[in-house]
Amino acid sequence: AISQETLDIYAPLAHRLGMGEIKWQLEDQAFRYLQPNQYRAISKLLASKRKEREAYVEQVTDVLSGELKRAGFEAEVTGRPKHIYGIYTKAQAYEAQGKQLKDIYDLFAVRVLVPTVQDCYGVLGVVHTLWRPVPGQFDDYIASPKENLYQSLHTSVRSIGGLPVEVQVRTYDMHEVAEYGVASHWGYKEGGGQKSQRSDERMTWLRQLLDWQREVSGTEEFLETVQTDVFRDQVFVYTPKNEIKELPAGSTPIDFAYRIHTELGHRCIGAKVNGKLVSLDTQLHNGDNVEILTSSVARGPSLDWLNKHLGYIKTANARHAVRAWFRREERGVNVDRGRDLLKRELRRLSSRTDVKAIAGMFHFDSADDLYAAVGGGLVSMAQVAEHIAGTEPETPQPAPASAAADATTTGVTVLGVGDLLTRMAECCHPLPGDDITGYLTRTRGVTVHRADCTNLPSAGDRGRTVAVSWSPARTLFPVRLRVEAFDRVGLLHDITGATSAEHINIQGSRTDVSDEGVTVHFTAQVASLEQLSRLFSRLEGVRGVRSVTRELLRTPRRTAEAKAPRRRRKAEQGGGAAPHQA
Repeated sequence: AISQETLDIYAPLAHRLGMGEIKWQLEDQAFRYLQPNQYRAISKLLASKRKEREAYVEQVTDVLSGELKRAGFEAEVTGRPKHIYGIYTKAQAYEAQGKQLKDIYDLFAVRVLVPTVQDCYGVLGVVHTLWRPVPGQFDDYIASPKENLYQSLHTSVRSIGGLPVEVQVRTYDMHEVAEYGVASHWGYKEGGGQKSQRSDERMTWLRQLLDWQREVSGTEEFLETVQTDVFRDQVFVYTPKNEIKELPAGSTPIDFAYRIHTELGHRCIGAKVNGKLVSLDTQLHNGDNVEILTSSVARGPSLDWLNKHLGYIKTANARHAVRAWFRREERGVNVDRGRDLLKRELRRLSSRTDVKAIAGMFHFDSADDLYAAVGGGLVSMAQVAEHIAGTEPETPQPAPASAAADATTTGVTVLGVGDLLTRMAECCHPLPGDDITGYLTRTRGVTVHRADCTNLPSAGDRGRTVAVSWSPARTLFPVRLRVEAFDRVGLLHDITGATSAEHINIQGSRTDVSDEGVTVHFTAQVASLEQLSRLFSRLEGVRGVRSVTRELLRTPRRTAEAKAPRRRRKAEQGGGAAPHQA
């Protein structure tokens, strides 16, 4: 376990800190215990060819040293050993090409150390004049240093006998950093050298890492931050001052803002990428120049940033910083915010689930504790919808002799009764997770309504209601939605894109245009309240959308004498869909 942890976390962390020598030792030692057979095979290969390899490298270094001396360069040329785990990873790539470990010949590497940066480029010219460079194998990490402080020139050439040789050219100072990373600067600091100020600048990444550790609430969160933000594929973007910042692939302007400074993220209200205004969920790419727009009166981050479905934040670092901000707010503020969010969620889901019951699902002692957790970003609306969907009240089980209706078509089981037609009421469109009631019609079997449907009969006619429950089988149900938005080009395209992202089909739609904007009515086929909640989140994230609600048919208010017969007809009809055999 410790070997795998070393390979997954500690060695990559040493690499990011620029501690190349330590990284190689960690990788080789971990590899030795994780893959002992492969380790012995590579060690045996290196031992069998050691004399041949050392003789070849000595020949290359002698030739290169002579050429550099004739060109007037004071340089130290040495052979650079390949470490065992590095050879193993290269062998994996060779295996994909149908080659074997014994076919690896480019185990030769040479390092050139010189006093100045100008000498580095001069030496590179000599190397490329002496031997033919391999196309696509040149990297300039001096002009564009890595985020872990590493600087060097890398090139590969066809050297003596046409064998490929890797050549690294760097200054003595760069070599110190490459071998020991940020630790190499502590000596400068203690000695009060001229590099003290530059040392402080280069320690920024390490300080950021320590900041993350202080901001997250526990060890597991910190490890999540390290694994997701440090070891993922990276993109390199520029600040307005042309400073390079490294971020995990898929990062957004908000992630960039929090990478610079936590307070910058908290005050972020917009962003420009390459001089153009962009939305805060825009993904950044290599070479982008990013400018964060802030406001001195900004109240802090938006709770929507924590909604993974909206795509505002991709890094664990930014997510932890936003959560920490909400946790630090006064409890009263979080309670008020959480109450508003939860009421809106229950309203848009048309759910009448008791708030205290929801609090119990999350093991909170009171509704206020639940509100505070929701307002502080610890409980999301998607989690609430998921719990509501799983809280169907228990219904008495039928006797063993009684058959339950087949629910493979409608997704509803009529308890204790067999061979009945069932149909979903079109007036209220019940969904899995809704409380439901069956109404036994005279000619159409059982019509399934939401328990709070206004078309259900009055108390005097309750003898025809039957107990029904949702089947575990996955079934799609139609839901009518209403989206109010500001009119713009591409609005409908973005709305359909949001539904497609949830793999939801639209059966039909209608658009009404007015001076105040547009209202889009459409019917979507969804499988559960949880999926409907995710769809709400995506639709509310569409630019220009003001509100998203679930539409239910309501009957007009009438006198008590007129209600009963009308309700019976409505309950029996439940809409015009064809019946299903249950």
